[in-house]
Amino acid sequence: MTNTLNIFLEGLSAERGLSQNTLQAYQRDLLDFLDFLKKDTFFPVTPSHIRSYLQHLNERALEPRTIARRLSALRHLYQFLYEQKEIPEDPTCDIEMPKIGKALPKVLSEEEVVALVGAAYDKDGPEGIRLLCLLELLYATGLRVSELVALPCSDIISALRQDQIPMPLVVRGKGNKERLVLLSAPAVKALKAYLEIRHLFDTERKALGKWLFPSSAKQGYLTRQRFGQLLKELALEANIPLDKVSPHIIRHAFASHMLNNGADLLSLQKLLGHSDIATTEIYTHVMGDRLEKTLVKHHPLSDL
Repeated sequence: MTNTLNIFLEGLSAERGLSQNTLQAYQRDLLDFLDFLKKDTFFPVTPSHIRSYLQHLNERALEPRTIARRLSALRHLYQFLYEQKEIPEDPTCDIEMPKIGKALPKVLSEEEVVALVGAAYDKDGPEGIRLLCLLELLYATGLRVSELVALPCSDIISALRQDQIPMPLVVRGKGNKERLVLLSAPAVKALKAYLEIRHLFDTERKALGKWLFPSSAKQGYLTRQRFGQLLKELALEANIPLDKVSPHIIRHAFASHMLNNGADLLSLQKLLGHSDIATTEIYTHVMGDRLEKTLVKHHPLSDL
């Protein structure tokens, strides 16, 4: 990795508090650009280099959203280099973003979520108890998978002391920002059952009481990839197509089902940890049926 890229990523981390996953995504996108240039430095670069790269991405049939993300990474980099007076002008400033539509998130129906939970209930042993706890927590809160697997055990113990349903829990999300989520009665029940056998997953004493979901993984807690695999296995048992089940899709299901059952966008934005309500608004596609029923029921001329 070039020294320029190292300095840029360190600056992003310090100034914007980006997660490690986001920083790694920036790194991959920018290294792809270097690979295209067949160079080991990001300058000198002209607008024609940028346009050629975008054309190259189009020829690879990448999604417009992916191309826009790559261009966004380049814009951030070259704006940084320009501000640091490393380059005389920003080669990306006149490059237009590709037009992208808002992709509707995949969503599980409420019946499918019930089927998933039922399949988790039917699994025997500690693995089944842990999986049920993960699933109940995820669907109750809409946490990002990275937030879920890295929950500190101390935060959970403190929340349980409140002996309250729904149980408030403070989580730390993107940009190191704290927000409040609420655990339902089924989630709290699954959590208490899991805590009884949690020690069985810390056989190497890596977590030393720190993580709620300890494992032998390098970071000491269950990886999001492993949790995704476990959900796919559960989907098979629940007779749900594999492409409809992932931790992120269950987060989508939480948001969509909340809206469909009367939650407002501002509350949902806070629960999901979205910095911009425009991100939350993508879930309004699920409100069509409810809005139609509301109109028929309440509009004075609906029966004419």
